[in-house]
Amino acid sequence: MSEQSAQQITVDLLVVGSGTGMAAALAGHEAGLNVLIVEKTDKVGGSTALSGGAFWIPGNPVIDADGGSDSVERAGEYLADIVGDTAAAERSQNYLRFGPATVRLLQRLTRLDFMWSKGYSDYHAERPGGSAVGRTCESKPFDIGLLGEHRDDLRSGSMAAPIPMPITGVDYRLINLMVTLPRRGLGRAVRRLSQGLGGKALGREYVAGGQALAAGLYDGVLRAGIPVWRGTALERLIVDDDRVTGAVVDRDGTPVTIVAERGVVLAAGGFDHNAELRREHQLGDLPELSLGSPGNTGDGLAAGTDAGAGLDLLDQAWWFPAVAPLPGGSPKVMLAERSLPGSLMVDEAGERFIDEATDYMSFGQEVLARRRSADPIGQMWIVFDQKYRNSYVFAGELFPRAPIPQGWYDAGTAFTADSIDELADATGLAKLPGTVARFNEFAEAGVDDDFRRGSGAYDRYYGDPSHGPNPCLRPLQRGPFHAVKVVLSDLGTCGGLRTDGYGRVTSDSGEVIDGLYAVGNNAANAFGNRYPGAGATIGQGLVYGYIAARHAAGLLAADTPAARAQHS
Repeated sequence: MSEQSAQQITVDLLVVGSGTGMAAALAGHEAGLNVLIVEKTDKVGGSTALSGGAFWIPGNPVIDADGGSDSVERAGEYLADIVGDTAAAERSQNYLRFGPATVRLLQRLTRLDFMWSKGYSDYHAERPGGSAVGRTCESKPFDIGLLGEHRDDLRSGSMAAPIPMPITGVDYRLINLMVTLPRRGLGRAVRRLSQGLGGKALGREYVAGGQALAAGLYDGVLRAGIPVWRGTALERLIVDDDRVTGAVVDRDGTPVTIVAERGVVLAAGGFDHNAELRREHQLGDLPELSLGSPGNTGDGLAAGTDAGAGLDLLDQAWWFPAVAPLPGGSPKVMLAERSLPGSLMVDEAGERFIDEATDYMSFGQEVLARRRSADPIGQMWIVFDQKYRNSYVFAGELFPRAPIPQGWYDAGTAFTADSIDELADATGLAKLPGTVARFNEFAEAGVDDDFRRGSGAYDRYYGDPSHGPNPCLRPLQRGPFHAVKVVLSDLGTCGGLRTDGYGRVTSDSGEVIDGLYAVGNNAANAFGNRYPGAGATIGQGLVYGYIAARHAAGLLAADTPAARAQHS
């Protein structure tokens, strides 16, 4: 990096955003580029730090090392089937091509130790090329103390525990079953609690999930000597002779011109918290309840379109059903809750409307499709019996047998009654008694004739294997019975700038804007309007960060046999 004046500097590669954009910075640094990261907020990590931290990258070396035998070719069959012949097809295929090399880069340049989440099924595992054993990986618990004086730079996780207990995605599933599978569930809880408390005694601070991934990436960035300017907002891109040559940023109130000789990588997230754009393209009069980073207001989209970029898939987000927030609070995501036996979900009339256990993006797409139709779902509810409440963790904070907080009742978020008829009267869910009676018949038989809940591998992953014949179905028989309001939340938007198979931003007509790249949620989803498996959102941020940086360095200039062999 060379400084030409107090207001202008020159770098090779400018990365805007410090979530998975840090992978782009590491890839650029390894390729010999001088890299600068700018981050609008005062915290590093973006939505990655708030997430579960998993990544879905088929055929990667972590799966191989853990005894799996996944292949990129089989995953290609899967993506070809679910993505189809769309504008995203080229992007999804290059994602597979460079995915394993991306993971190897992270293994070289960070101190993260990855593991395969064996059994975490692809979301559409029954489709050709799908995998019931899964392709999802995540970091093992990471000592955030390795960041030293930069420890407090990292954005705090949305699920931070009150005690040191680094819970991975695999841990979450098992701990959720601590009552019905105590040996496995309680054993895993004790193991993580021991690691957290033992680490603290040794001066270590173990974190898991998105906190671990973001911390590991940041640690790699710091050790590589890559500067990170926090509190620095993108103002505009600089375009010279149809090429993006840099950007103007606001650094703590001072405008700075950054000349980027090899390119600018936009990794600034989506438009999660831009209420105007969300009303226009997605939600209409529904509230914006995003769990994405608060800095995701669409700055990268605005700068890109000003430079001639096209936009795609603005109606899409990583939707997630959640418990309705209390006044002044945040929604609480529902993952395993929807799959576990002894529960069902209904619309405002009291009727079921979906396979409750389906992947969360598909859930949200169905809710919004119905909203646009003549038969909207309206208010959603999850209904369950006391045995369910006694058996499972709920909303990430209510441990088994813990009473539903009085504040939930006071806010009209929860209702409890001794019978289903009384619950229907209390909530106004007129058709609930008939719905529960029909559901109970299916649950007794172990087959959901209406929505096939529990028939797919992903449904069953978050079910209760101690219950049969269907781990996702059990009749609701003994009261008291509970109903809790559900809203449509999201983990961030996934529509954005149009890009090609090298992460280069293009116009609506497909013309490449030289010198400009977009990755992660700043770009339109590499899988179109589909979500192939847990961690595909973080995965594409990592992989396309690698691709964009290598392309900017001149290492992926042509699609030749030699280039393909280098990254096979």
